[in-house]
Amino acid sequence: MKKNEKSKQKRKGENPAFTFVETLAVLAITAVLTAGCTVSIAKLVAMAKETSARNQIDQYGAALQSYFLDCGRFPTSEQGLSALWEKPVLYPVPENWSGPYLERKPGKDPWGTDFEYLSAESSLMPSEVPENLPYVLISYGSDKTKGGKQSGKDIVSWE
Repeated sequence: MKKNEKSKQKRKGENPAFTFVETLAVLAITAVLTAGCTVSIAKLVAMAKETSARNQIDQYGAALQSYFLDCGRFPTSEQGLSALWEKPVLYPVPENWSGPYLERKPGKDPWGTDFEYLSAESSLMPSEVPENLPYVLISYGSDKTKGGKQSGKDIVSWE
């Protein structure tokens, strides 16, 4: 037999499947790529939640301005954001209320907690709030507590 014929026969007899080491290498590369994508997706989700909270605060701000134009004042802290959905029954009851000022009942922030609404008359107004603001809206972010840094920072209407 000639040399070429022997090598052809050898090739025909070889198993064309992947070896165990090659399979492990592919799995390791896949795991590394998946981990990198997961971290990127988690960052994108966090950014999307922060953007959503800011948009909700802006939407409530526009509804509060409409409320002010109709009623001549902003809701009290006790009346809260629900005054944008249904006519308040707590003093001072607005005579010219013509809401609802929102398309749906005020909801929770993207982390599942209520937005905090404080009117200028509130004694609970945070010290870092600039003077002469008629109200503030606060979402306490992913850590759900006052303060917070980086991904857990508060999202506020005055910034």
